[in-house]
Amino acid sequence: MENIKGLSDAGVDSPRRDCLVFLEDNLGKDRTWVLTHPEHQLNAAQLKVLKNLMIRRMRREPLAYIRKKAWFFGRFFHVDCEVLIPRPESESFIEILKQIVDKNRNNQGHLDIIDVGTGSGCLAITAKLEIPRAQVTGLDIGEGALALARKNKHFYKVDVEFITSDILTSVDDFKNVQNHSKKIIMLLVNLPYVPSAHSVSPEISFEPKNAIFSGADGLDHYRRFWSQVSKLSTLPQHILTESLLEQHDNMLDLALGTGYELVNTDLLVQHFKKAES
Repeated sequence: MENIKGLSDAGVDSPRRDCLVFLEDNLGKDRTWVLTHPEHQLNAAQLKVLKNLMIRRMRREPLAYIRKKAWFFGRFFHVDCEVLIPRPESESFIEILKQIVDKNRNNQGHLDIIDVGTGSGCLAITAKLEIPRAQVTGLDIGEGALALARKNKHFYKVDVEFITSDILTSVDDFKNVQNHSKKIIMLLVNLPYVPSAHSVSPEISFEPKNAIFSGADGLDHYRRFWSQVSKLSTLPQHILTESLLEQHDNMLDLALGTGYELVNTDLLVQHFKKAES
């Protein structure tokens, strides 16, 4: 109870859950075991570890960074301060992606999925695990992020290529976007979109700023993205983007100006499709 109160007093919004998570990790037991064994006593070494974890969390360091892992679409992914922590809202990328593939199930051509701003690689790797036939590539400008994405790739033993790219600058060099005639090409785009003056929680302040903020209205990266799309030798059939709800009208304008139309929106994610000529 003392630990829960300490976290609560520090402003942590889920103090009981965080305490349970630390106990699970510390004891190597699941939630059910922890809850059904209240009489269990921690030894001195375990108490010391728990105290240090609590101090870090009371300083509002994100739980995922403390644990060095985050949950996404039913799987854990390694994370550190080089990358954003995966958000539940971003799982909509995978749900929409699977819907697109299901609607095109009679098209047996090659399927290329390019994850732009891959970070930890959670989207790219999940896409490959959920759609094994797809050829998946992750792009990021940060070498630290790419190193972590490759660590997750090896952990899940998937064939995903991770490449250094400033948004889309390397796309036309890829071996997997040659011979496009029978390919479905999809972009999953999760670029920074928070306005620079926007206030954020203490937890978010621990995350890399260059992966969060994007100019006065939060869309500087996306303006560059859509400009780069217009210059690609082959336009992707589908583009999925994530942004704040209040940015969706402006995102639609950018997409329309590049020859894309809105298909649907799910939480923060918008699905655009290349307009019929």
